[in-house]
Amino acid sequence: MKALVTGGGGFLGGVIVRMLRERGDEVVSLSRGEYSALAKLGVEQVGGDLADRGAVVRAARGCDIVFHVAAKAGVWGELEEYRLANVTGTENVIHACRMNGIGRLVHTSSPSVVFAGRDIEGGDESLPYPERFEAHYPLTKALAEQLVLAANSPELATTALRPHLIWGPGDNHLVPRIIGRAKSGRLRRIGSRPCPVDTVYVDNAAEAHLQAGDALYPGSPVGGRAYFISNGEPIPLWEMVNRILAAAGLPPVEKSVSPRVAYAAGVLCEAVWGALRLGGEPPMTRFVAHELATAHWFDITAARRDFGYEPRVSIGEGLVRLKGWLAKKG
Repeated sequence: MKALVTGGGGFLGGVIVRMLRERGDEVVSLSRGEYSALAKLGVEQVGGDLADRGAVVRAARGCDIVFHVAAKAGVWGELEEYRLANVTGTENVIHACRMNGIGRLVHTSSPSVVFAGRDIEGGDESLPYPERFEAHYPLTKALAEQLVLAANSPELATTALRPHLIWGPGDNHLVPRIIGRAKSGRLRRIGSRPCPVDTVYVDNAAEAHLQAGDALYPGSPVGGRAYFISNGEPIPLWEMVNRILAAAGLPPVEKSVSPRVAYAAGVLCEAVWGALRLGGEPPMTRFVAHELATAHWFDITAARRDFGYEPRVSIGEGLVRLKGWLAKKG
């Protein structure tokens, strides 16, 4: 088949592209830049922004399926930037599918769309969207997910996957943030509770996208549904952080602050950064303070049942691969 991957030059998108090419599929990538790694894989690269409807329609021409992976991530920034990338961009992807007669759309969502600042333990897809969000990213991702699921029809089968805390070789977000903060001495444990969290190794997350796409057709049980995706190995958050630090040859986190202090710092930082319009991301936000002090792990029974998802790379094996990659990067 011929697949369009939005954000094919990114972390997760790049692995999805590689897996598609390895099994013989044609791939088009829509990104704002050119990537030599994609060129080596024989991927057709289309330059353009998700907010540019014409570019999205052109990139999707002749494709059989779309993997909509690209998004604006992060916990700080202007609402309009998040809206354009995550909401308008998703509207444009759905429009491109309809204009080009594409029958399948797999959307990369996030478990943060159901996070209300409290513990989630063994949560399944019946969890509701919260009444309010503490950051623009989960808000706009929730709106995008709802658009995708509502678009499911006899002509266009849609599904949304919610991979939780993706990590592994090539990571340009989670692992670098942890390592960077540890090296600068700014990394602190939030609270002392052993809050279990789910994570997902990047290859497992990518394979879930291919499996969902293969099981997706009009009238299939996958159509119109969202699915949590993880390694199915919840462990205490700060144990996972320390294992990532160990893979980088760094000591474990020892200093800590209370959840109340972290949340108060988040409120203060957001106020200062917002009032003074400072560049960069605040060192703490309300959303991050809650995420780092609560449990959040999910039941992946539905993904196993409906499209045969099974995480093949364990956390232990993934950390070995991560250590090797970090060593090569120096």
